[in-house]
Amino acid sequence: MNKGMVLDIDVENIVSMTANYTFIKGSSPIVFTAIHDGHRTRDELEELFNLNESQRLREEDPYTALWLKSSDNRIIVHHSRFETDVNRSRDKAVYRVPEDAWGLKVWNKELPEEVVEHSLQIYDNFYRQCRTFFDDLFRLHKRIVVYDIHTYNYRREDTGKEADPSDNPEINLGTKNMDRALWHNVIDCLINHFSNFDYNGRNLDTRENIKFKGGYFGQWLHEQYGQNI
Repeated sequence: MNKGMVLDIDVENIVSMTANYTFIKGSSPIVFTAIHDGHRTRDELEELFNLNESQRLREEDPYTALWLKSSDNRIIVHHSRFETDVNRSRDKAVYRVPEDAWGLKVWNKELPEEVVEHSLQIYDNFYRQCRTFFDDLFRLHKRIVVYDIHTYNYRREDTGKEADPSDNPEINLGTKNMDRALWHNVIDCLINHFSNFDYNGRNLDTRENIKFKGGYFGQWLHEQYGQNI
């Protein structure tokens, strides 16, 4: 469905805005992204879905775009990861078989190649825009910090039971793509901040690389810009 949230966006800072994504560029060296926020899917996919909207929403990250206001640089993806997942490598960006999507049967029949190609065009356009966006920021700054914001369902299985907290921290920092030795001050500061935050009289369970370690988007950033990001 072509559904999306209405966001409070400074129009003057928008460098690119389509049905699939919005890029907002300011002047700071901090970038916040919500690349799984989207729920929209284009019309040609609707009759092909085996999953309903509710089932897809379990693996999307709704409302993460609302957390991006801590920076004047923001990237928001509006289309669903079930259309094309920009946090996967290109060959896995379209979920074709259940093994690509946590065992979920996403489609009611094999996807036509022209439909896949359309989805990959959206993927390619996103990364072309990313290259321009970050190249421009690096003209202003030697180093850039990117916070790629995701959520995951605290009822991971469709059983109504809460996930085992030993394997599902309230805040999971995925840092596998980073040079941790170089960026340890940023990571340790963030862990300390969340771990000591007063959340209704208690601290938050904050751990590193437990549930998720980081996806392709972070890998791509480091491949393009190395230790400067």
